[in-house]
Amino acid sequence: MSSSRHIRGGDAATAAVGFLVVMEFASGLLQGWFSPLLPAIGERFDASPAALNWVSAMYLLGTAACVPLIAKLGDLFGHKRLLVVATASVALGSFVVALAPSFAWLLVGRALQAPLAAFLPLEFAIVRDRNAATAGRSIGRLVGSLTLGAAVGGLLSGFLLDSVIDDVKVVLLVPAVLMTICLAVVYFLVPETTVRKAGTVDWAGAVLLTVGLLGVLGGVSNASTWGWTSALTWAAVGAGTVVLVLWVFVERRVQHPLVDLEVIGGGMRIPMLMALLFGAQLFGVQTPSALFLRATPVTNGYGMGVTASITGLILALFALAMFVGAAASDRLARSALTVPGSLALGAALAAVAYVLMIFVPGTPVTFALWLVVAGLGGGVVVGVLPTVIVQQAPPDSVGIASGLYNTSRTAAGAVAGAVFALLMSSMVTPSLTAGGKQIPSLGAYHVVWGVCAALCVATALLARKLRTPTPVTENGTSPIAGDEQVRA
Repeated sequence: MSSSRHIRGGDAATAAVGFLVVMEFASGLLQGWFSPLLPAIGERFDASPAALNWVSAMYLLGTAACVPLIAKLGDLFGHKRLLVVATASVALGSFVVALAPSFAWLLVGRALQAPLAAFLPLEFAIVRDRNAATAGRSIGRLVGSLTLGAAVGGLLSGFLLDSVIDDVKVVLLVPAVLMTICLAVVYFLVPETTVRKAGTVDWAGAVLLTVGLLGVLGGVSNASTWGWTSALTWAAVGAGTVVLVLWVFVERRVQHPLVDLEVIGGGMRIPMLMALLFGAQLFGVQTPSALFLRATPVTNGYGMGVTASITGLILALFALAMFVGAAASDRLARSALTVPGSLALGAALAAVAYVLMIFVPGTPVTFALWLVVAGLGGGVVVGVLPTVIVQQAPPDSVGIASGLYNTSRTAAGAVAGAVFALLMSSMVTPSLTAGGKQIPSLGAYHVVWGVCAALCVATALLARKLRTPTPVTENGTSPIAGDEQVRA
């Protein structure tokens, strides 16, 4: 091994990961920033609760539209180059959100922020290119930094608005400034990758995948507003599904597909399915858990009855536990547990936590403890699983493989959130109302947590079917080699 190669794999790789950790912390901060501010945003623009749903829906739909394409362009033209483009879009969108003269412009800004979800796929490719042997450890740090940033963002934005600034416009400027700093960091300090995917951009595949995902996710995410029995809801979902089927047909026949389905359908089938299942419970359960913490026994007949600030603190403990789990994930995967064992352990911990929420909710402290257990298990899974994806993918396709992993988790979480909302609106306590609205029954929460426990058990069982990945050496040797890769 040459000395230059040693430097590239050692000190340079460590520095690159450090800069990317800062990026992911800022990414998490922005992702956690909005939820506490939604009531103030509604007051500023006189937006109804149904309209405020679009603040999250616009971002979600934007990620479905752009993440796979950005990740693929990174494989073709350089992951740092596309990370710069993505960061510039997020910074611009953040300023548009903060300075928006109308609610419509705020939604435009949220759409411009959507490339934020492409940060991780591009960063996974960068850390794998810098030093494949330590990619697992680096990915754990990146995921952990993201979850920590989300926890801090949720607490900090609410604190700034309530106790320091009292102007939502100024509070929204904070992530805009932070993303501008991140743009300079990635442009000047993050190295470019060296492996390129040969071929051209499959624009037909990109358009079909985008339209299909927009249809399905648009219908699902707006079902609570349009109604699950609405023709518009099912027309959007049905049309999106048809387009996705057409997309698969096209991808199997073009020379340079957006997504090589033969690769995805090979060694990555099980980890992608695990990402769907675990992502569904991870993202879908957050709102029901927050509502249960806020529910009061006097009004609802159940719940913890804690304040909004205590709810935020408990959810921050959940995110902090995920950070700890993700940080420890690589060490667990390299231990006697192996990769399949560590994934099964993490999923099993989360399953046990959901079962305890059903049978022993206890006091707020007890319930917070179960959330911490779920967070630790979830952190291990989200720390190890993307490493499996990165190691299984050909070196010239790490970006698109990671992008599909991220998109599948987000899509599954959106679907689960909509289904859980339907369950909670259907399973109500007839004799109880709050503010003229029917209250979900305790059984509704039990069903949600039971479904989440089942999804975690399924994830753990699938983990046992994984093969322990072949170790990757420091020179970048991968167990799977791409047939059409070139060096930049």
